[in-house]
Amino acid sequence: MSGETGLASKWTRPDDFIRLQLLKQKKKRLAARVSNNNNKPALQLDETDKSKLLEAKLAQKRKNPFAKHTDDAKKQRVDPNLPDIEPVTASSCFVKETPTRPPPTKFLLQKFDPQAFHKLLNQAQVNVEEEDDADLAARQKHTAHLPVDWCLKTRARFFCPTELPDIQLKTSQLASGLTSFVRCIDPQQTDSTLDISDATRFNQSTYYWQHPHLPWLTLYPRTAKENIGVVVGERERKALAEEWDYSFRGLFQLLRARQCPYFFLCANNFTVLFRAAGVGGRAESHALVTPSTRGMRQALRQEGIEFTMPLKSETHGNVNDGSFTEESTSTSSLIQDPSEDSVPPVHEDEDEDEDWLESLGVDERELRRIQSSHARKLQAAEMREDFSDNSLLLIDGVECQGFFSYLLNAKSAISTVGRLAGVPPTLLSPVAFPKATMQHLVPRSKKVRLDGVDYFSVDIKGVIMPTFLPSVAELLCETRQMFSSTLASSINTLAFSKATQKLLESPKEPQSEGDGEDAAGQVFGEQNLSECGLLPTVVGSICRTGQHAVGLLERVCYQRGEGFAWS
Repeated sequence: MSGETGLASKWTRPDDFIRLQLLKQKKKRLAARVSNNNNKPALQLDETDKSKLLEAKLAQKRKNPFAKHTDDAKKQRVDPNLPDIEPVTASSCFVKETPTRPPPTKFLLQKFDPQAFHKLLNQAQVNVEEEDDADLAARQKHTAHLPVDWCLKTRARFFCPTELPDIQLKTSQLASGLTSFVRCIDPQQTDSTLDISDATRFNQSTYYWQHPHLPWLTLYPRTAKENIGVVVGERERKALAEEWDYSFRGLFQLLRARQCPYFFLCANNFTVLFRAAGVGGRAESHALVTPSTRGMRQALRQEGIEFTMPLKSETHGNVNDGSFTEESTSTSSLIQDPSEDSVPPVHEDEDEDEDWLESLGVDERELRRIQSSHARKLQAAEMREDFSDNSLLLIDGVECQGFFSYLLNAKSAISTVGRLAGVPPTLLSPVAFPKATMQHLVPRSKKVRLDGVDYFSVDIKGVIMPTFLPSVAELLCETRQMFSSTLASSINTLAFSKATQKLLESPKEPQSEGDGEDAAGQVFGEQNLSECGLLPTVVGSICRTGQHAVGLLERVCYQRGEGFAWS
């Protein structure tokens, strides 16, 4: 046992070994510190001399780690091409100017030359102004009468150097304007005690009729942000549908009896313009629908309703070359002109092609694949212009009655999801009809200054009907020397004016006595619509035919003796 204990005492334990290692490291650090102090020159200090002791403490002071080292500072780069410049010091900055500031220039007063000054101002704008004037002159058209724009306007602003009709109405003016509009009276041509001032006549033209009317909803345009999140209950939906059905029936009967010249039906996905016989140069009542889709056109064909597409692009050809024309795709008539391409010859050609492919031994599966690919191409070509102005449909004559019945029974007329779900389409008319609510455009007047000249201005926002501008233009032409107007149109209704203009300028059947027959048709239309509730001059403008009878109006200028300039 004594041998084992002696052997165990010779071994070093781990704790002792670590302690020895730490002791060795401390000795080495102490030796290195002593050697460094021996290498440095010792400061000869006199303990009695306080000044020397203070200097020694300052010499042994620790260095500031945040101090800026100037030893490794970059030298200022000097460009050899530049002339020698004296270095800028802190003392010289208070005396000398900064090198970036240019030396002061000396101005010499010269004699004023107005022609040179004018050339200097207009030098950069001459070409631009000439181009703008040329474009404006090319787009402007000058006529003695004001064309009719069948678009729904959202804003109109009138300018005049003289004062416009007052919008702050007196009691008699407000009552007379309201009475004249409701009773469809022309106060200037009747022996009555109604007020006939300019303010009264202007007020009369700012009314229209609408159904349905829900004050907490914006029913035109129907895509307004205020309509998001509005929920209509089932009971309310049923009541609104019944009221709308009765109102739509009564309004359409007024149109057929020529007691209403036109009205709009505004749904979520499409807008319809119904016009009476004699309006727009058409001998029968008709309807314009925009925009349309392939599904809507297919539904009309299934109902047997014939329609045409006057704005359809002629570059698409016909069904034989994989595209469509107005005659081949937009008309579902069973009786067609032999000269026009019809559907049965196309089917015969397809049958001949199939027989020829079968004679070559082509498999039935391959034939089906070819037929399906061809059908997809035809469908894509037909859907190419959906939701555009070119997809406008014209439903004329007897087919308009069928289209009316289709709208009454079609489930797509009243949307069930999205904005205004369950709310029937909006009916807008210039004359009263069953269940309608009278609406009023609120004008705002102010004074503006343009090019140093003061103008009186009246601004109107809201649903502006096509007959509003002719009514106001007639009033201002009688009482003002000159005026101008700027208009903002609803994009969804631009196709109405385009289609009407195209139908008037390029009739299908050429007439030998075109001007005489157009004039006779215009007189016939005005006579039939004499009891429609509009002023005679307004009726004449919507029944006018010939060139520049219809146009897209954005700017209108009038000057007495020169007529209208519009673009």
